[in-house]
Amino acid sequence: MDFTTPPQRLETDSQKWQKYAGRDIIPMWVADMDFLSSAPILEALHQRVDHGVFGYARPVPSTVDAIVKHHAEHYGWEVDPSWFVWMPGMVCGLNLCALAFSDPGDNYLTLTPVYPPFLSAGRNFDRRAVRAPWRLTDTGWELDWEAMTAALTPQTKLFYLCNPHNPIGRVWRRDELERLGAFCLEHDLLLISDEIHCDLILDDTLPHIPSSLISPELAERTITLMAPSKTYNIAGLGCTLAIISNESLRRRFQHIALGLLPEVNNLAYAACEAAYDGSSEPWRQELLTTLRGNAKLIEQTIADLPGVRLVGPQEATYLSWINVEELGLADPVAHFESHGVGLSECAFFGAKPGSYVRLNFGCPEVTLREGLRRFATGVHATRG
Repeated sequence: MDFTTPPQRLETDSQKWQKYAGRDIIPMWVADMDFLSSAPILEALHQRVDHGVFGYARPVPSTVDAIVKHHAEHYGWEVDPSWFVWMPGMVCGLNLCALAFSDPGDNYLTLTPVYPPFLSAGRNFDRRAVRAPWRLTDTGWELDWEAMTAALTPQTKLFYLCNPHNPIGRVWRRDELERLGAFCLEHDLLLISDEIHCDLILDDTLPHIPSSLISPELAERTITLMAPSKTYNIAGLGCTLAIISNESLRRRFQHIALGLLPEVNNLAYAACEAAYDGSSEPWRQELLTTLRGNAKLIEQTIADLPGVRLVGPQEATYLSWINVEELGLADPVAHFESHGVGLSECAFFGAKPGSYVRLNFGCPEVTLREGLRRFATGVHATRG
């Protein structure tokens, strides 16, 4: 395991690094990490390639068993393999849920700021997102239940949940999920729960709680989206799982997906099994140690800079949501690019333009230190 040496990604197929090809800008925007995947995953891929035949694929029993065991051991969730629907990406799932479980003119509720595909899912199908903003306090982000209720309309059919939440790096508490479950039951909403960051909890006092474990009633109206992609840095392989215990909802979801989605490929299944079968767990633990150190470094750096701040602790993910509003920049991303670091624009997350940037700290410390040095230079430049 090597979490200290930056891999060579320049002049490769990396979308993250191609964005700034030919420019001296460290890319710290899109959510993939600058770490090699685990040795068991690489070995599984080599073995699958050596087989030499790449026809249409289905998961083998050992792949399914690995997922069942992982969910039982890590979350206490006894999942039935008959609940699984395989997809080549989580964003596909967000869009399919809008298409399958609502009608043209309907809407779904979500909390902002949020991962941009939450806001665009269903847009091409004449469905739209209605937004309830997180409430910002001196200690962090809190749910605004009044705003959530006020955002509802008779056409609201779904609630899109990010658990843990991207980009604010927040872990949901049991009491919040219980109240959210009651909210969905009261207003007859299906719950679409994106849990692909669930194995990236940095605060080890906060367990990930799958939404479907809150109550049998909520489980019957929940579609959970899971994937090894973010944790094990295999997003490009395209392997996501919708876990749907309600048979009627599952069949509807499968029916809508027919002919729209390509099938999951051989290499994705092989990587998925090696991610979840326990052999990659030492790698994940070392990753978490690295990310915790990186998060602490960001906290220390931001604390010493004027006009920027973090809101609340970094409880999960490798994505830092940094408030830059006091800098008064019309285009913070362009400003920091001019100082050599590429960040994510907050408007895509449903935040006020110019108020935040998102920084991906899934990288070796040496890369992060240089990125933060450039970020600090950009901050000081606004102060004359």
